[in-house]
Amino acid sequence: MSGHKIVEGPPFFDDEEREFIEEVEARAEAGLLVNVLTPERKAEFEEMARNTLEAMNHEVSIDLPGADFCKLGDQARELGTTQEALIASIVHQYVEGRLVEKE
Repeated sequence: MSGHKIVEGPPFFDDEEREFIEEVEARAEAGLLVNVLTPERKAEFEEMARNTLEAMNHEVSIDLPGADFCKLGDQARELGTTQEALIASIVHQYVEGRLVEKE
């Protein structure tokens, strides 16, 4: 290892997590852990991660009437979110069949 101790880093680790990290570092320094990640397998994981991230979100541009845009902003603020997140939520609920027109 490089001598850099993860344990001294983020303050949000609890005692159990710090002990686990210390144990892993000690085992690595003692040569008891072996990295079996081949460059080929690493490239495969990186490709999977890229494909996952690319599939997650797609940017769209829409024109909304000014009054609707303002109302969305008001509702988003009431919900403690952004207009973009609210619109994404509305679209998601609609495509999942949970948001339907009133009869």
